[in-house]
Amino acid sequence: MNKYQRQIILPSFGFEGQNKLSDATILVIGAGGLGCPALQYLVAAGTGTIGIIDGDTVSETNLHRQILFTVNDIGKNKATIAKEKLSQLNPDVKIIAYTQNITTENALDILEKYDLVIDGSDNFPTRYLVNDACVLLNKPFVYGAVSQFEGQVAILNSGEQKINYRDLFPEIPTQGSIQNCAEAGVLGVLPGIIGTMQATEAIKFIVGFGETLENKLLTYNLLSQDLFTIDLIKNSQAVQFIPKDKSAFLNMQYQTICTTAGIEIDAPLFKKMADTATVVDVREYEELPKLNPLSHIQIPMSELEERIQEIKGDKIIFVCQHGIRSKNAMQYFAFKIGGNHELYSLKNGVVALN
Repeated sequence: MNKYQRQIILPSFGFEGQNKLSDATILVIGAGGLGCPALQYLVAAGTGTIGIIDGDTVSETNLHRQILFTVNDIGKNKATIAKEKLSQLNPDVKIIAYTQNITTENALDILEKYDLVIDGSDNFPTRYLVNDACVLLNKPFVYGAVSQFEGQVAILNSGEQKINYRDLFPEIPTQGSIQNCAEAGVLGVLPGIIGTMQATEAIKFIVGFGETLENKLLTYNLLSQDLFTIDLIKNSQAVQFIPKDKSAFLNMQYQTICTTAGIEIDAPLFKKMADTATVVDVREYEELPKLNPLSHIQIPMSELEERIQEIKGDKIIFVCQHGIRSKNAMQYFAFKIGGNHELYSLKNGVVALN
């Protein structure tokens, strides 16, 4: 306990707080700009077990902000190198390295093992995947994001309200609609600040002291050093975007949803095009209203992966109840089948036809 003396003597921390931290299991997703500082401080503080999941390798462009790594690490797996260096910092902490990226296939099994998740990902498909997995598993997670000179931090899916990332941003943005750090740039110290804030919130949450950012969003501006926090509220529309169970989660195509493919069309245009297109209803069989007598085929989303080859035609329109699943199906078809098909999704779904 000598190595933790400076935090143990804090009145709000003490031996009880250290014991809570020593018993905790925290998963850090991404050993990048956010994950590196979060990992260093969590390991130094004596967190019991820490998982690191990252299938990426160290590149030269990482080094200005991912200061856990050096030029000698270029080309090596980030999770593996992070474990080696962090074990030297504190050999008492159990560190588990997952050398693959997080996916729908492995997310639920991995996340289930941990008390708290820190999302240090840098792309929207992963961010939404992590959010949905945490919601399904009822896991709290510390969200963090940076762009250019601004960053955000929040503790989500916690407390009575359990506000999650989709309450803020219900739909995954399409590719190119929002720039990532590789496109927009980022000053290296910013993810260091935000990642350290994520570690701070994780420790406060585990130990149970101070006022956490539970269901609050903190925004930090590096240029002005301004900080402001807003209370988050539940978005009643967000629940329809979250997979309802494990099977639905496994069928989600987060990467393809984020890829620009196809066009949304409104109800009047749909009615003009329907007679000359293949109309695919991706609702479940019992959902109403029916599209009859309109010529169409019905392939529920739960069967799309197995039956996708049944969809033929140069012009294809996907429809569902509210226009959400149909857009997902359109993106998935473009990803799996490709070709020169004209792909469309009925905006706002069949309810807009009445």
